[in-house]
Amino acid sequence: MMDIITTDIVIVGAGGAGLRAAIAVAEENPDLKVALLSKVYPMRSHTVAAEGGAAGVAKDEDSLDNHFNDTVTGGDWLCDQDAVDLFVREAPRELTQMEHWGCPWSREADGKVAVRPFGGMKVERTWYAADKTGFHMLHTLFQTSLKYPSIERYDEFYSTDLLVVDGRCSGVAAIEMRSGQLRLFRAKSVIIATGGAGRVFPFTTNGAIKTGDGMAMAYRAGVALKDMEFVQYHPTGLPGTGILITEGSRGEGGILVNKDDYRYLQDYDLGPPDPWPRKKAMELGPRDRLSQAFWHEQQRGRTISTPHGDVVHLDLRHLGEKKIDERLPMVRDLAISYVGVDPVHAPIPVRPVVHYTMGGIDTDIDAKTALDSLFTAGECACVSINGANRLGSNSLTELLVFGARAGLGAAKSAMAQNAHAEESAIQEAATMARDRVGRLFQSVGGGESVSGLRREMNMTMEAGAGIYRTDESLRQSCTVMNDIRARYANIELEDKSNVYNTDLIQALELGAMIDVAGAMIVSAQERKESRGSHQRLDFTERDDERYLKHSLAHYQADGDPDINYRDVVITRSQPGERVYGGEQK
Repeated sequence: MMDIITTDIVIVGAGGAGLRAAIAVAEENPDLKVALLSKVYPMRSHTVAAEGGAAGVAKDEDSLDNHFNDTVTGGDWLCDQDAVDLFVREAPRELTQMEHWGCPWSREADGKVAVRPFGGMKVERTWYAADKTGFHMLHTLFQTSLKYPSIERYDEFYSTDLLVVDGRCSGVAAIEMRSGQLRLFRAKSVIIATGGAGRVFPFTTNGAIKTGDGMAMAYRAGVALKDMEFVQYHPTGLPGTGILITEGSRGEGGILVNKDDYRYLQDYDLGPPDPWPRKKAMELGPRDRLSQAFWHEQQRGRTISTPHGDVVHLDLRHLGEKKIDERLPMVRDLAISYVGVDPVHAPIPVRPVVHYTMGGIDTDIDAKTALDSLFTAGECACVSINGANRLGSNSLTELLVFGARAGLGAAKSAMAQNAHAEESAIQEAATMARDRVGRLFQSVGGGESVSGLRREMNMTMEAGAGIYRTDESLRQSCTVMNDIRARYANIELEDKSNVYNTDLIQALELGAMIDVAGAMIVSAQERKESRGSHQRLDFTERDDERYLKHSLAHYQADGDPDINYRDVVITRSQPGERVYGGEQK
């Protein structure tokens, strides 16, 4: 028998979305007990790494319609417009609430909240706290959560499986890392807020913890993964490490130049006319198109060769030391520490890097999934407000808006239920989780290692499902991933102990990544068009007649996922050509 911990609501993930959800539950009903599970200490959650800012209408010259149009256009009309309308309406309210809770937004001289320009947005609307916005937001949410005694934290618990009883999500199985014991959390509602899956790729801004665990749990439990072919590359990552150099550096006026010191983005169709006062968007175009422009420069031999791959230069020198230290202090620290470049005196080498998973667990506008009593929010979820390409700074606001909605929905769901699932039913539902962990300990002589399989997965994802894809590259990646999936059964743990067995945790993370990677590849293979971050060299045009739809990947234990489609919700912005100022040459 496994130990059962009974609570009202389990939240898996204690980053920005998870904390915001926990606070929403506590505010809705302080009598509801919340178990907040996280595989790391909450302040190690990846929200802390976000630099640039959070989007929300703040200036008189801006409007909710502007924010809506920028988001829908930037997402290449794959966004559900009812969700975008709700998002832009709630955004200023949530950001103001963060101010009241103590988030130290940067200020203008007159005391108003400062906003900076961000890619793909026609008006400055990105609230920021220097270039450590995620750090300050996560601190604010964490310290706010501490005042609610109903929220009980379970730090360093790795969640492995959802517990489904009679078609309802009734809890979570999780490994207590300190003891190595599997614990069962029985609950009336569950919220998944575990972040993205960038570690499926080798070169990513994502921290080591972003391995798609929550996506894989929901996927195996029968919830579809939506729009998984859409993986965002950020145009400015540091070579070698993948550490992000925030879009805020370009928002403040930084420029990108190739090996000839030529500002090459002027040759590409990148974004809406820029009112700040450049005539073309150039560096403030949407992320997908900036990353694609790098690829074209690379094909033409105009990038700069380094031991860590080809790069271009991000030049901030003209901003001056005072402005860099005031607005971009962490960018300066990162560049000096990791590539030995002081941006006050020299340009920073950068290259596109996997940054964000637009797809995720299929959820509706209220953060509810198709599995009764299961909710989800943040990067692991797909509402969808991001469509085929997320605009920078929308994500931090998204985790607030939909984290709050997930918490409210989970609270109402829990209050509507008279009783928990029977303990015997919970034990039975947990059998699969126990057996899955047990098999990893029992494998002897399999000969496969976590690091070896992970490396192969990373390489095939980069080669076959990167910035540009073809049917051939995707088929090859699919073949390799099927082989990796089969060989995963032969992984042999080097560490057979219980206490803080990181070998076991990494093996379980790899299993999640294999599931997620398979959904990404097959979804990309089936979408025979180019849209946003999904670019096919063999199908170069957007095809609204066939593919103005969300892809839905359904888990199949013995092979590739089954893919079907759902219409995009269009309320008031009819799909148009995503054309911006400037001709591509």
